[in-house]
Amino acid sequence: MYLGKTLSRLFYVATAFLIASCSSNAAKDGPDSIAAPTVAAAKVLRTDLTRALAVTAEFRPYQEVDVHAKVAGYVKRIYVDVGDRVKEGQLIAVLEIPELKDDVQTAEASVSKSQEEIRRAQADLERAQSAHDVAHLASSRLVDVSKTRPGLVAQQEVDDAVGRDRVTEAQVATARASLSTADQQLRVAQADRERVRTLFAYAQIKAPFAGVITKRYADTGSMIQTGISSQTQSMPLVTLAQENLLRLVIPVPESAVSRIRLRSPVEVSVSTLGKTFEGKVARFADQVDMATRTMHTEVDVPNPKGELVPGMYASASLVLNDEREALAVPVQALNRAEDRITVLLIDKQHKLEERPVKIGIEAPDQVEILSGLAEGDLVVIGNRSQLQPGMAVQPKVISTAQTSGGA
Repeated sequence: MYLGKTLSRLFYVATAFLIASCSSNAAKDGPDSIAAPTVAAAKVLRTDLTRALAVTAEFRPYQEVDVHAKVAGYVKRIYVDVGDRVKEGQLIAVLEIPELKDDVQTAEASVSKSQEEIRRAQADLERAQSAHDVAHLASSRLVDVSKTRPGLVAQQEVDDAVGRDRVTEAQVATARASLSTADQQLRVAQADRERVRTLFAYAQIKAPFAGVITKRYADTGSMIQTGISSQTQSMPLVTLAQENLLRLVIPVPESAVSRIRLRSPVEVSVSTLGKTFEGKVARFADQVDMATRTMHTEVDVPNPKGELVPGMYASASLVLNDEREALAVPVQALNRAEDRITVLLIDKQHKLEERPVKIGIEAPDQVEILSGLAEGDLVVIGNRSQLQPGMAVQPKVISTAQTSGGA
């Protein structure tokens, strides 16, 4: 009996101790003693931010032209073929134009004839001038004698001498006019000769600029019609393209038009070559196309080594904004609502605070903060579905390089 009471007392003591122990553990494991979750965080830092517009475009030759003949004729010799590189002024082809040779000879003969006419008119002028000098001298003498010794010379003889003087003077004027006419005829003949020579020079077709022959349309013996207009159906000899400098034609969206500047640098990436080239904004239309709501913009890309070929596709990155020492956070820190943008700020007590911010330039991995944060603040990045304002957390600071790869 005594043993039973003793066991009963021991059971009650053990039960009481167990209840007290459980109560103590429950108190320790209460809501305030739960371990704070670890969250990825990033510091608000100052950095250089660049906002760029990436557009895919196709390379085009800086210049491309169909080389036509100015005059009609047969191809006597063609010196180039597809793929040949030519220099400015290099001879491409020679045409056979027999009728122009005859025209040149006729023009040369006309010039020679006009020169002979000038020599004849000069001789006539000299002869008329000599006759006038003699007649004028005789007339002057008779007039002087009739004045000093009246009646010695008959008045009729004086009148005849004065008349001859005037006739020879008129003959001098006529000869001088004939010489002037001959001189004008020589100028006309010379101008006609230069015209024919110029046309005959068109029989030699030369490259208007340095480039590459991309197409050849004619062979030796082909009949080439006069290319009086680029809209005619006349057959060109070749197509010439300038490829040491290429164009990228970029349709810039209306939202970015105001930020396009001449000579601003453009990074051109060609995936097929695995290379990046430097270009510059060379020209733009300064007008938005009403149909596409884009602005025609051209980027010039130097191609001195000929690595780039017209027709290749490239990705052009146009710098729209460039801000130095901007206050920035990773893009993963932003929570975009309908009417505002917020971040979860970790205060000095390691508690979360939802903070509205105003943003500026948006780069691929970072965003400029215009207001709402200060340099050195900690913000949560990544998934925040289980986080609430006021919650205590343990921040794990991740560098900017890590966040750019994704948190």
